[in-house]
Amino acid sequence: MRIGFFSGRPRLPAAGWLVLMAALMMPAAAGGAGAAPVAVARSETMPIIREERVTGTVTSPRASSLSTQVGGMVAALPVDAGDRVAAGGLLVELDHELADLKLELSEAAARRARAELADARRRLREGRALERDQNISASELEARATAVEVARAEVAGAVAEVRHQQAVVARHRITAPYDGVISRRVAEVGEWLSPGDTVVELVAIAGLRFDFRAPQELYPRLTGDTAVTVVLDALPEKPIAGRIQAAVPVSDPSARTFLLRVVPAGDSHPAMTPGMSVRAVLRLDTGRTGVVVPRDALLRYPDGRVSVWVLDDSGDTHRVREHQVRLGLAFGDEVEIRDGLEGGVTVVVEGNEALRDGQAVNVRAGD
Repeated sequence: MRIGFFSGRPRLPAAGWLVLMAALMMPAAAGGAGAAPVAVARSETMPIIREERVTGTVTSPRASSLSTQVGGMVAALPVDAGDRVAAGGLLVELDHELADLKLELSEAAARRARAELADARRRLREGRALERDQNISASELEARATAVEVARAEVAGAVAEVRHQQAVVARHRITAPYDGVISRRVAEVGEWLSPGDTVVELVAIAGLRFDFRAPQELYPRLTGDTAVTVVLDALPEKPIAGRIQAAVPVSDPSARTFLLRVVPAGDSHPAMTPGMSVRAVLRLDTGRTGVVVPRDALLRYPDGRVSVWVLDDSGDTHRVREHQVRLGLAFGDEVEIRDGLEGGVTVVVEGNEALRDGQAVNVRAGD
């Protein structure tokens, strides 16, 4: 090829320059671009878990519609919907003026009965003293003894009436039977209530649990050791470990479901309240083992093929080989490999999107 000179430099035809540039670049391509950086993990043989997802609701162990046992006008109603109350706290007080007056009358009657009993006993003692001197007839003495028994009965009846009236007065005050939150206030101050009328509705906020309607086919697979992860829809970033408290073996015939009750395995979230929607993942033991790999190791193709890149470190250079696999169950961050891969091999989990079979790779430090 003839080389001409122009301004002291060799001048090549355009095609010659392209050949020369390609020759200069070939070593770089062979040595640098082919070694792709990747991260790897190991395939493992472990028990295969089946994950089932259910939805449900946060429920309270106690919810009460509190009503009055006596009739009366509402004199005080110091609580409203949303208020937190402690056990024994006053919720409603009825006007009890008339009941108090009746209690005073019964207490006075009890005092009179006690006085009459004391007098009857005194007369009986005097009669027995006269009996020694035969200054009293036997019938009179017997009458005085009977009078003591009658007076004793009158005292017992009067005391019972006092206790009854005290209970009536106490029933004019409705107190919280347990710690909770007022979910609804029905009555108002000045309103007349009859026995049995609902005044407020109280819901306990301690010991909250999760109630799910689970498919009937899950019932025989559940055990007390079944792992449960619960996620509140209102707090999806804070999953809660759960424990199965009860699986009620009564199916809903229309939906073919049963009640699955789960409680927090540890402390519940302080923002959790009854009525919140909740989701749960049940991890059921299938009773078999298999090969699993991380989800990131899988490459899915439009034609339905699934493959895994396996690290071949038998030579001086790490290279990758593509293995087509058949998938099984997925659970957590793991996926079961039913066919095409063995346990204990190294698979690529990052940088596997554009690999070629036999390509050299650089495994990142720490992998």
